[in-house]
Amino acid sequence: MVHLTPSLVLIVLFVYFALLVGVAWFTGRNTSNEGFFLANRKVPWYVVAYAMIGTSISGVTFISIPGAVGGTGINMAFSYMQVVLGYLVGYLFIATVLMPLYYRLNLTSIYGYLEQRFGWWSYKTGAGFFLLSRTLGSAARMFLAAGVLQVFVFGPLNVPFALTVILMLALIYGYTFKGGLKTIIWTDSIMTTFFLAALVFTVWTIGKALNYNGIDLFSQVMSGKYGQVFFFKNFLSDPNHFVKQFVSGALVAIAMTGLDQDLMQKNLACKNIREAQKNMFVFCIYLVVINFLFLILGALLYLYAGSIGLEIPARTDQLYPKIAFGHLDAVAGIFFILGLIGSTYASSDSALTALTTSFCVDFLNFEKEKQQDNQVYAYESERVAALQAMEAKQRRARTLVHLGFSALFVVIILILNAVSDSAVISLIFKIAGYTYGPLLGLFMFGLFTELKVHDKYVLPVCLAAPVLTFCFEYACKTWGGMDVGFLTILINGGFAIGGLWAISYRESGA
Repeated sequence: MVHLTPSLVLIVLFVYFALLVGVAWFTGRNTSNEGFFLANRKVPWYVVAYAMIGTSISGVTFISIPGAVGGTGINMAFSYMQVVLGYLVGYLFIATVLMPLYYRLNLTSIYGYLEQRFGWWSYKTGAGFFLLSRTLGSAARMFLAAGVLQVFVFGPLNVPFALTVILMLALIYGYTFKGGLKTIIWTDSIMTTFFLAALVFTVWTIGKALNYNGIDLFSQVMSGKYGQVFFFKNFLSDPNHFVKQFVSGALVAIAMTGLDQDLMQKNLACKNIREAQKNMFVFCIYLVVINFLFLILGALLYLYAGSIGLEIPARTDQLYPKIAFGHLDAVAGIFFILGLIGSTYASSDSALTALTTSFCVDFLNFEKEKQQDNQVYAYESERVAALQAMEAKQRRARTLVHLGFSALFVVIILILNAVSDSAVISLIFKIAGYTYGPLLGLFMFGLFTELKVHDKYVLPVCLAAPVLTFCFEYACKTWGGMDVGFLTILINGGFAIGGLWAISYRESGA
């Protein structure tokens, strides 16, 4: 059997990125800020739905979810499907409540809603928490992919980990800095195709190695020790309990998709709200099927490892690449590399664009600059020239911001490499629980109450909520023996809502 070699991987990567650069060149020509931020709101809904698969799945799901199936901690067996079912409730809320709101207000940055509802401090707080949340989360996703490439590709070539990370971010920057979302929707569609092909091909290859046909494959997995989906015992101590997983899944979907500029930016690129809702409902179907296939893959990986006497790595994230590189043929290894890079880059490139968009719109006030340009021009040509000058100035600033976030990703990934020793999927959800909780509280308080808040106190409230959440979790585990699992985001959001209520008031006459 011919296995994948580092030199062969480099050839595959070169061809892969040459394709992405070609697409970026074609789609990024003469792109305005509107094209960079929202693709001129002209993207067909079915293209957005397909591109969103790659953005939402990411390299974390590609490796960590299969690796967790055979473990004994959170997301063991098929328990992650409980989270996925919770996602569906969250996506229904997004499609019927949040997206109509964003379209009605004609937003580029969704955090503009907070300024209209509460005030300047609330707006900046919401946008700031998004920047923190998405920067940490996306860097953690890239850290996982960089670690795999370092161990199996660049490490054997004596390339330092720092250089691996810099190269990965430089490639993303290279094909996104001109076209932004206008480019990303099409490159993400290509990458989604690659990682879905990798998923299906690997399931088929390992199933064949285990002598399973299509029907046997499903029945063997679901009837075996890895096939348990629902967990209803030990609510206090089991982090995989159905209530914890389902509720947190719904809240994570609302927070990490509906209140996240990255995912919503793609939805806002649709022509109208009806097309955006079609996109979301079709995306839900994709999501359930694909996550189920990843869990099937995870069970097959453990069954295959057992059949050949392979020792399971201490970090279960490494099981899939270990088998793909060392125990399957070169074709399977190539599919793995294409899938890993596709899933990782599809989420990371759009994250960089969303972070750039939020910073430029929410903190550099790109849109407000144009709206506040009330100067009267004697000639139309002067007005056009002034607009072109402003566009050029903003484009330069946008390019520097984009480059700055790329550099920040490098720094965070290197820090994570120095301190991380757990499965990255757990790390991602823990980060989400602490950083998206205040966002969840802000939006839910705004949507479901008519109260105003003393705006200048919103930031202290949102900073206090994660601290109180940590203390609450520690007390539960230390004195009550309770593992809250992924319910961190519910507790955090609850503290934020309580704090907002404490600084709220009702307008006279309301």
